[in-house]
Amino acid sequence: MTLATPTPVRAFDVAAVRRDFPILSRKLSNGHQLVYLDNGASAQKPQVVIDKLTECYETYFANAYRGVYEFGARVDEEMEASRSKVQRLIGAREPEEIIFTSGTTMSINLVAQAWGRRFLKAGDEILLTVMEHHANLVPWQMIAREKQATIRHIPLTADGRLDLSKLSEVLTPRTRMVAVTAMSTVLGTINPIGELAEAAHKVGALILVDGAQSVPHGMVDVRAQDVDFLAFSGHKLYGPTGIGVLYGRRHLLEAMDPFLGGCHMIDEVFLDHFTPAEIPAKFEAGTIPIVQAIGLGAAVDYVESVGFDAIVAQETALLEAAFTRLSGIPGLKIVGPDISHRGAIVSFAVDGVHPHDMASLLDERGVAVRAGHHCTMPLHDWLHQPATTRASFSFYNTLDEVDVLADAIRYARRKFRLAD
Repeated sequence: MTLATPTPVRAFDVAAVRRDFPILSRKLSNGHQLVYLDNGASAQKPQVVIDKLTECYETYFANAYRGVYEFGARVDEEMEASRSKVQRLIGAREPEEIIFTSGTTMSINLVAQAWGRRFLKAGDEILLTVMEHHANLVPWQMIAREKQATIRHIPLTADGRLDLSKLSEVLTPRTRMVAVTAMSTVLGTINPIGELAEAAHKVGALILVDGAQSVPHGMVDVRAQDVDFLAFSGHKLYGPTGIGVLYGRRHLLEAMDPFLGGCHMIDEVFLDHFTPAEIPAKFEAGTIPIVQAIGLGAAVDYVESVGFDAIVAQETALLEAAFTRLSGIPGLKIVGPDISHRGAIVSFAVDGVHPHDMASLLDERGVAVRAGHHCTMPLHDWLHQPATTRASFSFYNTLDEVDVLADAIRYARRKFRLAD
């Protein structure tokens, strides 16, 4: 088959970019044009990624790292090419530091279990933040309970940023791991990863970064920021579901025990013991998501063809427009910091309208957003909000779609007979 090629984009042309995403042109069953603003949950897929998945299934599919026949060798080559593309994307030193997983959640669990079981002991401390996604809270709670370690949290400022003035109170010589999101899934807050890494290393701790929201926006460079571990998901980076990445420094991965046992993660197996394979195979037990990993490589190629400078510029323009349009709506409160400290996420609450009702009424106008606690219950407790409505933007969104969002919110308010 012939794969589609992304539209060449020199000066950023959002209309040209949108043509690369077939789903964006469809109308919904109610006749409205789709306005997709749930990119923080999962991004849409460009044709080149869809074509890559089809190409693999149709023309050379085989299990990975198993066969010496032509298809098997081709799959191995494509898998390792994707691994190298991810390495380049995040600035890792070598492709062996890239572990393919099922997603961010699995990547964080891998570190919590494989590193935590080996190196945590009673009385050690794990430092998290109040804004973390459940995927960066629950795994640490589980291993802390098992190892009798203590969990502490970096508090937040009133506007939803990390209160670094309190860092010295919660980061201590007993801290062994700092696990922090690079960008909040609710507040949009962009955290100072380099500064946190430096502080962690000064007390002998490691740092794990949840990059699920930040990697798609080009915010992570593991060497420049001195990161020890980084986790992210392919489906938020315009790639397939079911594929994620764990980056870890080579010496840390080599020192950890395997997380899952089975085929591929072994060197030799005997009746009473085994020896593990070298990284990355050591942490890729069984049949990993083969086609998804290959598709992730196509997604990396695509975002690099658009360029992160262009992506950030477009998303910043969308964020500025959203703040301007939504701030003028009576009774609407945006949570989190101002636009100078956040990425392209706007979570809000409207007096008199439950977030779930808001999302349903926006859907009547073709606007897809998310409502709920967004897997951040402790953060919503801190906000004194049981739920919020979240609009999360991508570079393929337009300023006209921001207008549609604002008009749809006003429509929802009128449905609840709220006066302007």
